Amino acid sequence: MRIFITGAAGFIGFHLARRLLADGHTVTGYDGITDYYDPALKRARLAILAEHERFVLIEGMLEDAGRLRDGLAQSGAEVVLHLAAQAGVRYSLEQPQSYIQSNVVGTANLLEALRALPPRHLIFASTSSIYGGNTKVPFAETDRADGPVSLYAATKKSGEAMVHSYAHLFGIPSTCLRFFTVYGPWGRPDMALFKFASAMIEGRPIDVYGHGTMQRDFTYVADLVDVIAKIMDTPPEMGRPVEHDSLSAVAPFRVVNVAGGRQTELMDFIRAIEKAVGRTAQLNLLPMQPGDVVATHSDTTLLRELVGAVPETSVETGVGHFVEWYKSHYGWN
Repeated sequence: MRIFITGAAGFIGFHLARRLLADGHTVTGYDGITDYYDPALKRARLAILAEHERFVLIEGMLEDAGRLRDGLAQSGAEVVLHLAAQAGVRYSLEQPQSYIQSNVVGTANLLEALRALPPRHLIFASTSSIYGGNTKVPFAETDRADGPVSLYAATKKSGEAMVHSYAHLFGIPSTCLRFFTVYGPWGRPDMALFKFASAMIEGRPIDVYGHGTMQRDFTYVADLVDVIAKIMDTPPEMGRPVEHDSLSAVAPFRVVNVAGGRQTELMDFIRAIEKAVGRTAQLNLLPMQPGDVVATHSDTTLLRELVGAVPETSVETGVGHFVEWYKSHYGWN
């Protein structure tokens, strides 16, 4: 199958492209390789993908509508996986325009290109941050999600709404996947696992927000990729959804949570890193940051109905794989 992945140099995009290439697909990656974090890490990921003869990279920004449209046409994609975005809750307080341009304008540019080049399935990477201040847990796809507490979440909610409108107007089968705290090897330097592990390895203290009381539904990246590879073959069809299904009644559109379905205390996560690193963390306990939420927890009922059994890598195992990669990649013994 011919697949087009935006954000192929990113953390999840890289893992997904590598998995799909291994499965025998042809992958065209589209990425702007921005400097939000070290571009050398993105280049290192791309160097691995470039070893596959069925991988093609097109460098370009989502905001460049012409280049995006031409790249999509060149790929002849049957499935489009839209992962590229300006990520991070906290950075949206500093650079809001980058979120508007990438996540809103960029997504609109892609959708416009898909009007002329409709795929068999569009998958849009969304986020659990969309649930915002919801107090009902676990979060279900049919819950209202109209109270985002960060601009990042608001732009992703906007993306979901735009994807739905194009699914309705132009019949593009579309699935929005709400990711829950994805972690693993080759992760982003701005994410907690990367920050905590590097600080422990180097003997520096770590900043722990919310005084360590936060809970997260962690998702190991290989488990996430396995789900996406399966759900690619399940494009939604317009119809009458059952009670717990998020299937739209007016469009071939569905929202699906992707997570392990269990909560982990932040301090337990830190203890798993300590065990993998072999050092005790120096904790700098701080209050919650603006835009953050206390807890996330996913209802995975719909996900399991769509793809069957979902791999569930334990936090201890997943963190161990990350620390092994980190030490190898950065030369720590």
